[in-house]
Amino acid sequence: MVRIILHGCNGKMGRVITELAASDADVEIVAGVDPLGEAGQGYPVFESLCACDVQADVVIDFSNAQAVDSLLACCLQKKLPVVVCTTGLSAEQTERLKEAAGQIPVLRSANMSLGVNLLMKLVREAAAVLREAGFDCEIVERHHNQKVDAPSGTALALADSVNQACGGQMCYQYDRTKERRKRGRDEIGIQSVRGGSIVGEHEVIFAGMDEVVELNHRAYSRGIFGKGAVQAAKFLAGKPTGLYTMSDVIG
Repeated sequence: MVRIILHGCNGKMGRVITELAASDADVEIVAGVDPLGEAGQGYPVFESLCACDVQADVVIDFSNAQAVDSLLACCLQKKLPVVVCTTGLSAEQTERLKEAAGQIPVLRSANMSLGVNLLMKLVREAAAVLREAGFDCEIVERHHNQKVDAPSGTALALADSVNQACGGQMCYQYDRTKERRKRGRDEIGIQSVRGGSIVGEHEVIFAGMDEVVELNHRAYSRGIFGKGAVQAAKFLAGKPTGLYTMSDVIG
């Protein structure tokens, strides 16, 4: 059985993962981390990971970007593998994750959904063909009105997938209101929508002359991200030092 410490256990995703783990015989949440303390989860909750004295095999992080630095420091101190699901990380934090992966197993993904990770693969394949045919690429992402970062980490990961297939020559355009000019050949447009209770929608549009190809994914509940996180924790426990992604999990 894989023993999990849940970092951010009082958040929306923390509660989802708590419920999922309760019905999974292969995992157990042995402790949680949240500054607000216990909230009836059924396991001990600590204010910080460093204060946690419960033995575990892996940490799942669904907190916020501000908490990731201290989380990473504690994981390094305790030599704990960590699944980082938090989005909105800075370039410096992303670099620190890569450095930490030289000492502990780290799994980081912009999106924990199996479907989204398959979408990234399909987008790369489509871009490799359609780029040469002169198609433009635009990405539209939609999320609930409580999401603070924009564009979403998944939208950026999809853009990276397109850019990878195009030899790294593309630039990202987030706002077309600042300049009055035609669309550039090497642009990937990324637009964000925030409203209501939208769990997460991502649409990749390849627009050519007289035809359009669209690839999209819609999440109808947070459960798909929780399932992916638990699956990633099972995968990462016992793995050697290194940086992993959900592509490694799904094979």
